[in-house]
Amino acid sequence: MSEKIKILFEDNSLLLCLKPVGVSSQPDPSGDEDMVTLLQQSRPEIYPIHRLDKGVGGMMVFAKKQACAGKLSAMIQSREIEKEYLAVVHGILPEKEGILRDLLYRDVARNKSFVVAHMRKGVKEAELEYRVLEEVEGMSLVRVKLHTGRSHQIRVQFSSRGLPLVGDGKYGGGNGNIALWSYRLAFRHPFRNIPVESEFYPPKTAPWDRFSAIK
Repeated sequence: MSEKIKILFEDNSLLLCLKPVGVSSQPDPSGDEDMVTLLQQSRPEIYPIHRLDKGVGGMMVFAKKQACAGKLSAMIQSREIEKEYLAVVHGILPEKEGILRDLLYRDVARNKSFVVAHMRKGVKEAELEYRVLEEVEGMSLVRVKLHTGRSHQIRVQFSSRGLPLVGDGKYGGGNGNIALWSYRLAFRHPFRNIPVESEFYPPKTAPWDRFSAIK
């Protein structure tokens, strides 16, 4: 139902909203509930600009006009839209902040990405920066800023270092909801040239409720 969707900013060109965990970013063959269909219940047009994995919640931006969709997509490619995430990983990071760079290969048939050693067909560079915010009970709360937007990027880059996200069964983090949340988006409005920025922390449920840094 559309009342599931919390709107944080909206005008006649675009909107920022929260994607609930368990809802797909856009329609897919499964026929499961998705953000585009939900938002279209009260709006004539909705264009997805980026995506979050079904098991991940948090901030998303959608265009309400095709012209805006083109501009926002170009801004994503040129890194003019800042996307920051919170993640809870199993383990303690030896360095409390830094940049992770990898080559990622996506196996489309298995819907899974892998870190590989050499560039070849289907391999793309991936880069993110991180900072550890808090450590509790052998888990680390990490803030992540994406420099590239590869499939499962945050999940596979940390997992490849023996630090899988809590609840991420696909990459060795155990059962449950994936402890990854899109908590901040910031950019200049493509038509009005005003700053558009919003932050929203994950709900205080496990494992987020273990960390005092979660407001």
